[in-house]
Amino acid sequence: MAERGRMPAGVRALVAEVMRREEYEGPHEVAEEFEEAAGAEVYGRLGGLVGMPADGLVLVADADAAFAVLVGRLGLGRGDRVWTTPFESVGRLSVLTAACARSRARLETVPLRADGDLDLEWMAARLDEDVALVSVTHVPMGCGIVQPVEAVGRLLAGHRCLYAVDGAQSVGQLPVDGRAMGCDVLTGDGWRFLRGPLGVGFAALSPRARALLATPAPASAMGGWAASTGVSGGVGSAGVLGPEPQLAAVVGLNAALTDQAGIGAVDGAGLWPLLRAAVGQVPGVELIAPGRVQCGIVTFHHPRLPAALIRRELAARGVAVWKTVAQQMPLYLPQRGVTTAVRASVDADHTPHDLARLTQALEDVIRTATPRTAAPARTSALAAAAPAMAGPAGAANDLPTATRPAAGRRHLTLLPSLTPA
Repeated sequence: MAERGRMPAGVRALVAEVMRREEYEGPHEVAEEFEEAAGAEVYGRLGGLVGMPADGLVLVADADAAFAVLVGRLGLGRGDRVWTTPFESVGRLSVLTAACARSRARLETVPLRADGDLDLEWMAARLDEDVALVSVTHVPMGCGIVQPVEAVGRLLAGHRCLYAVDGAQSVGQLPVDGRAMGCDVLTGDGWRFLRGPLGVGFAALSPRARALLATPAPASAMGGWAASTGVSGGVGSAGVLGPEPQLAAVVGLNAALTDQAGIGAVDGAGLWPLLRAAVGQVPGVELIAPGRVQCGIVTFHHPRLPAALIRRELAARGVAVWKTVAQQMPLYLPQRGVTTAVRASVDADHTPHDLARLTQALEDVIRTATPRTAAPARTSALAAAAPAMAGPAGAANDLPTATRPAAGRRHLTLLPSLTPA
């Protein structure tokens, strides 16, 4: 699997049919027919999958945008501290950086231990009531580490801070239980390991997080199909966390969740070690695999061949993988000299035979491919400014604070900068 999960044929056909009927019959008329599938069914199935009550779920078009809304409602101020990790995605890191720049809060990055896991002792020693928000990615997009989100939740229990977990890469791949995590916010996408359509995700909220959304959403955000049928999550009207997803996407997600209930999560005891072995045994390939617990995602690079070339050559041999770039995980990959890498993952449709094909194809690519002349690598200004995150356990790994411009718009902008190859 590459970046996007393979949507089952039945789900794809259903999405196309709903869109066709919306065009000819009108969206509100079609919404009445699918009111149950786009309401109680999808919320119930999703709540059961992630271990969160259905009345705390909101379906959204963009999970990162929903996270941004929640952070904006948090009311950060001078003296507050926000914790992130080296594995934070660029989308969420941009939200946190901008929020701290506006509020004068301090953004700190939890360091890693020597084995690549989060340093929980560092967290325990520095946790106080100044920590207002802790954001942890369960499984990052740039490597296959599984972060100890439940242990973090136990550590934070009883403290002031809001605890947000990014489950985009874990929901549908790993067993996920928001209650066991003790998180206030769990967000995810419907189109990755859940194998639903693009344009639909979710936010699962604790009562404390729901209180942040007590203010009604603007009326202009509530004019879609959900408003016409009364369908919404338990925390308020459609649009409360940004634009609502299209009806066809929600109906497709419901169908994908039905399929997910039948197949369960990927067999972690079987295919995952085989995937790592399939890639790791190829001469010259370097795995990017920090931490003690790994999942069904393997990221690797080759010191001589660019990731784009490897991806294209594997595609020509019938193997789909994904190219990831350092900017997607700017606090980890650039500090380890990685500018681009290749990501492979498995889902329920894969077999050991597929992994043997991956090994054979990758060996062939490494043996026969000719590297192109390397162009100067691009990296973001955020990545270039980030400090090394794997320092001594007692060292403070703080992100640089942005200076407020004298005039003009005050928001975060990621500007590309050229660095030597």
